Amino acid sequence: MRLSRLAGLLFIWTLTACREAGTVSVREDPVFRPQILERLPHDPEAFTQGLLIDGNVWLESTGLYGHSELREVRKNDGEVLRRVALSPRLFGEGLALWRGRLYQLTWRERTAIVYDRDTFEELERFRYPGEGWGLTNNDEVLFMSDGSAEIRVLGPLSFRELRRFEVRGARGPVTQLNELEWIDGEIWANIFKTRWIVRFSPEDGRVIGFVDLHHLPLAEDVHPGQDVLNGIAVDPATGDIWVTGKKWKALYRIERPE
Repeated sequence: MRLSRLAGLLFIWTLTACREAGTVSVREDPVFRPQILERLPHDPEAFTQGLLIDGNVWLESTGLYGHSELREVRKNDGEVLRRVALSPRLFGEGLALWRGRLYQLTWRERTAIVYDRDTFEELERFRYPGEGWGLTNNDEVLFMSDGSAEIRVLGPLSFRELRRFEVRGARGPVTQLNELEWIDGEIWANIFKTRWIVRFSPEDGRVIGFVDLHHLPLAEDVHPGQDVLNGIAVDPATGDIWVTGKKWKALYRIERPE
């Protein structure tokens, strides 16, 4: 194991252990614990890997072999309006929408599938090295995570890697970066197997702060089948930020940091 990866794992362990002990120790890195402002239903069978808002619908990528899909879901009641099932050999991962094209990653299959946003018809596929976890974009490039502390910057039309950078906080590299979302010039990332979100600069990976979501899911939504926190979506029309998890019963609109 590389020293940087070991340091990142120790960082996450320390962060989680301090939180469970009732304190948070992140040195200079700010921590924000948002209030919950709204709740909407979420399919508890959806193993959420990627989440977007487009108008009045969620666009969602779900995982697990034999169950992975691309979905269009009505926001207010969670009804699935449209779905495309992936091959049982593919495990769906991160999702991004760029100029009418939907990009869906796969976990270990090294394949990105591109769909037409309006029709859900497949347009093309790209190959990439290693694993695919999370995906987001600004108007120019795609940002991809692979479970490490590194973020790859990709060209949307070629899927070629343009550069990469490491996400680093006061205690070193932050590993296990999962689902990604572009929010107000920052990137937000779920840290896998925790209830933390890290906010970082898309230029150099500098950590801006952490979002503490240990109060989710709400007590009334806890159920035996739920898995980890995963899924961040910002509403382009309102700026509202929503979060959920794999097989969670609800999506939550959270307070924005100042």
